[in-house]
Amino acid sequence: MSAPASTVTPAGPLSTAAYQAELTRIDQVLATTAQRLTRVRTAEGLSAAMLALAQSLNTIGVRLAALTVTPRLSAAHELLQERVGVAATRLSSSAGQTEDDARCGGAPYTSQKVQRQVRADLGTALDQLGRLKLTFGKTLPDPGPAPKDERPASGEVLVRRGADGMGRLKITNGTAKDVAISIVADGQPPGSPMIMVYIQATRSTTVNEIGGAYRLYFKSGSDWDATHRKFRAGCSFKKFDQTFTKNQGWQVNLQPRPGGNADTTEVEAY
Repeated sequence: MSAPASTVTPAGPLSTAAYQAELTRIDQVLATTAQRLTRVRTAEGLSAAMLALAQSLNTIGVRLAALTVTPRLSAAHELLQERVGVAATRLSSSAGQTEDDARCGGAPYTSQKVQRQVRADLGTALDQLGRLKLTFGKTLPDPGPAPKDERPASGEVLVRRGADGMGRLKITNGTAKDVAISIVADGQPPGSPMIMVYIQATRSTTVNEIGGAYRLYFKSGSDWDATHRKFRAGCSFKKFDQTFTKNQGWQVNLQPRPGGNADTTEVEAY
């Protein structure tokens, strides 16, 4: 019995036409798993799709390694093998963190970032193949360009509503991540702040005219979503345990320090 066509190693060295035919066949290995990235709706589904695509890329790497090509094609062929390995390794090693990020920014949005990264990892190899009039990776989804950076200026007030008062709060973000501070009237949920202010990493700002007693919540991360006022990667959510009384000046530092007297607690996403 003959072996299936997909497992037969062509005799070499392959000419340009023969190599293109083999690349086209190998490209079909990507089709199903690459398209899974466009259909994910959950964080768990995204990490599973990434691992499946990594496995497909590893399979492709084995098949490429079994090919022998003419000297004219050897540099591009070797680069393709290298970049396929890079893409597979990145997918498998980052699946866990990406799953966490998908819980911040949503699985479809985070999946598009993964799709762009796969294309970037393979990019130099695809460009070199193109210069030889060869094509590969046609089954890879194309999510289009990355959205523009929406990072607010440090100290920018994103929300301000409710009555003004005499309260004043100086906030120092001594951490390595940007934060969005929510000043929330005592007894209200963090998703309905009186004031929300954005503070970039290692920067400080002062908020004046705060009305009434309030609690302080803060979320941190990267890749700010201005429409939904949330981070789409590396996010965390905390609150200060104490209530801040009205008409007083306070200072807080988000970087925990020995001897600090303001405890914080992790909270659910808001």
